[in-house]
Order: sequence, then structure tokens, then C-alpha cells
Amino acid sequence: MLQVCLNGARLRDECAQLPVTPGELASAARAAVAAGAQDVHLHPKNHDGEDTMEPAAVAAALTAVRAAVPGVPVGVTTGAWTTPGPAERVSRVRSWTVLPDHASVNWHEDGAATVADALLDRGIGVEAGIYSGTHAAERFLGWPRSHRVLRVLAEITDTAPQAAIHAATGLLEELLAAPGPSVLLHGENDAAWAVLRMAASLGLDMRIGLEDVLRLPDGTPTGSNADLVRAARDLIP
Repeated sequence: MLQVCLNGARLRDECAQLPVTPGELASAARAAVAAGAQDVHLHPKNHDGEDTMEPAAVAAALTAVRAAVPGVPVGVTTGAWTTPGPAERVSRVRSWTVLPDHASVNWHEDGAATVADALLDRGIGVEAGIYSGTHAAERFLGWPRSHRVLRVLAEITDTAPQAAIHAATGLLEELLAAPGPSVLLHGENDAAWAVLRMAASLGLDMRIGLEDVLRLPDGTPTGSNADLVRAARDLIP
């Protein structure tokens, strides 16, 4: 499975093509799915272009994107930077009027289990974000409901390609030591393409998009999420 991550926590000044508004997210998702993406991950934004879990913003983003790519799963973030405190993030999840198909939960953040519980209780799939270089894997694997997540996101934070591959190898050994949910492996910035190739070679789920990288494999700046998806498809055996 190839997921497109449309925008992430980036701001528009990092990338002129970054989709921010519901309409922009819808257009970007439509083009990315046409290029070969099978799943969409996005960060709803407020009027200042910052990530938010506010119900109206989540509803607007999801409604627009689903109209553009009917039948394609769409997920959002619950990152701690979006809303201060796990209790408030749980409250946001419980107040959503339009539900995503899945939502990512970063397991190195305080309150990850309570946020994940709130998502599961509402029937929302959980993507368990496990950052390399943290104790997230241990915390996640010790959670009694870990078997119920939709997938695990093995998120490699090292941006030097060789260091990222080394970190990915160690993290995967920990995550794949016993049968469990499917794993989506991805990197970021200079390591994004090396990690994507690794994921493809191992038959793991993958993702690419402006959240993770702003350049194509040859180092040239990308024009869109769709260009990144096409490049990824060209690299997948």
C-alpha cells in the first residue's frame, strides 16, 4: 500500500505548493490518487495554516477530500502539537462530527494510549506512530490493545540515508519480533527515498508526500504530491 501524506505540520512558507485549505487538500488528494496513491493522510489546518484537531476544521477537510476521492481511506493526525494536553486531544476526538477512517497517534507522546482508546471507542482506525530513537515501541507493545490498531507507522527520524537505514533495521527488528499489525515504514527529508526503497524491498506499506520530503529522488524540488507519488511508483518493483 502506498499512502500519500499531503501536508504534515509544514507551513506554506516551506513549500508554495503545500495544500492547506479543504479545497487545496481535495485537489491534491485527487491528483495523488490518480498518480497511484491508495490512502490519504492529512493535517487539517486552522486559518493561520497551523495543524488543528478542531471539529469544524477536521470536518471540512475530510468532507472535501472524500468528495474528491470517494472510497479512498482518509486519515488525520492527533499529534501533541495540535492541541495542548492529552485530555484535550481526547475531548477533540469525542467531539468530531465527521470521522476519519484512521488517525495517527505518536506513541512517544504523553497520553498516547488514552488518545488511541478514544479513537477505537469511536470506531476510528489507529495508526500507531513509532518514532525511531525513542521508547515508543516498548510503550506501544506494552499497551493491551496494541493488536487492535490498523497499522504501525515505523517513522525514521534520522535524515542521513545510511543512518536512517540502520535505524530502520533496528526498529523493524523490534516491531516485527512477533506477529502483529501491518507496518508502514517511512523516512523524511534526505532519507525519505532511501527508506521508501527499503520498505518496497521488504514488502512493507509505504508513504510519500510533502509532509515527508520536498524533493524528487534526483534532488530537484517537487511540484506536487502527485509528482512524489509518481516517482515512488517508478521506484517500486
